[in-house]
Amino acid sequence: MEKGTFKLVANNKKAYHDYFIEEKYEAGLALHGTEVKSLRLGKCSIKEAFIKIEQGEVFVYGMHVSPYEKGNIFNKDPLRVKKLLLHRQEIRRMSGRIAEKGYTLVPLQVYFKNGLAKVEIGLAKGKKLYDKRQDIAKKDQRREAEKEFKIRNL
Repeated sequence: MEKGTFKLVANNKKAYHDYFIEEKYEAGLALHGTEVKSLRLGKCSIKEAFIKIEQGEVFVYGMHVSPYEKGNIFNKDPLRVKKLLLHRQEIRRMSGRIAEKGYTLVPLQVYFKNGLAKVEIGLAKGKKLYDKRQDIAKKDQRREAEKEFKIRNL
């Protein structure tokens, strides 16, 4: 993606810690006017958000978009369920994979692409506790190696 047309609003780092992300999809986000303005100001959180497929449509739950300060009566509920815009074929593929045990859909990031609000969705499989420990150990090893390398190169 080009840097000029891409503006990151929210990132879900916890998803990479808790899940193995196998596939990624880009979905449009159906929003109301004041929600878009609030997103442009970067007031969004997807830490506790999750995605469900209901009757062939995809919805994101728990995505918090703070009310726009100047929005007064036009502001919507910050935790309102938001519809995601995807092709029917993608929705079918996702629902087939979710039917398998252990798979879920998680929002990875919210961003603006060419002026349109988008959500990156990850088809994820949950990590076990020992997987998380292995990841933390690898991260610590990498950090130590970088520290050693930095000391040597001074």
